[in-house]
Amino acid sequence: MNTALKVTAFAAGLAATFTAAYGVGHAVGPAPAQPHPAAHGGHAAHPADDAGTTAHADHQVGGLQAAERGYTLSLDRTVVPAGGPTGLSFRVLAPDGHPLTAYRPAHEKELHLIVANRDLTDFQHLHPVRAADGTWTAPANIAAAGDYRVFADFTPAAETDPLTLGADLHAAGDYRPAALPQTGRTVTVDGYTLTLTGGLAPGRPGRLAFTVTKDGRPVTDLDPYLAAYGHLVVLRAGDLGYLHVHPDGEPGDGTTAPGPEIDFTATAPSPGDYRLFLDFQHQGTVHTAAFTLTAETAAPEPHQH
Repeated sequence: MNTALKVTAFAAGLAATFTAAYGVGHAVGPAPAQPHPAAHGGHAAHPADDAGTTAHADHQVGGLQAAERGYTLSLDRTVVPAGGPTGLSFRVLAPDGHPLTAYRPAHEKELHLIVANRDLTDFQHLHPVRAADGTWTAPANIAAAGDYRVFADFTPAAETDPLTLGADLHAAGDYRPAALPQTGRTVTVDGYTLTLTGGLAPGRPGRLAFTVTKDGRPVTDLDPYLAAYGHLVVLRAGDLGYLHVHPDGEPGDGTTAPGPEIDFTATAPSPGDYRLFLDFQHQGTVHTAAFTLTAETAAPEPHQH
């Protein structure tokens, strides 16, 4: 076969290949685009899946990134010494790059600061002080070496939706990983016994009720703490996805009793293990009880024929 015939045969084969590919493409059709609804304050609406749960429930999780909606959490130090008290200093940068100085207070504070280690064995709920230039400072107790996550929970004054930003903090030293604590549904802290009923379900609201007793007797005179009888922070094991929920009802509303039960409604963003940290105040002292709870996807109901 001469050169001209070889070129002609190659061109014909190439055309046939493209024609076949074109036909297959039309038979199968292009892959449908997967729209991503715009997140709004960490609470974007997502379509439900076949099981009736939220298809992309992670929209309920905050603190997975240091920047969102134009706001950035900037720590002055990302490495601190382990073994005791240390000072934390940070700023929230607004979309214009300047430190944010105007906040919308929530539960009596402009900003709530949470510090937790990656093992979820150490948890601190702090209330830092803001200087006029937008710098926040707070004392923290970094008892052990390891990796920590710092969460800033706040609402800018110019917005209505809350925002939770997270940044990594490293405590230098000899790090000994710890397994996720397994608590069961009864926990004792500082002489108080707390019993948890209810549970977490992925993509669906679930009721969490904590009953507080001391010396075998119900505690019915809890103190209001930050405009509530209790505060609950839920962190997902693994990536430390953050949910901050508040109790059903509030002091002075005429229906919410000051104990022994503190009720919450929370939605797990996905199946898995979670750590629940409950702050409550009694006789002027704040206590923190920690629980480990697993959110499991319910088995689908059999189809009826």
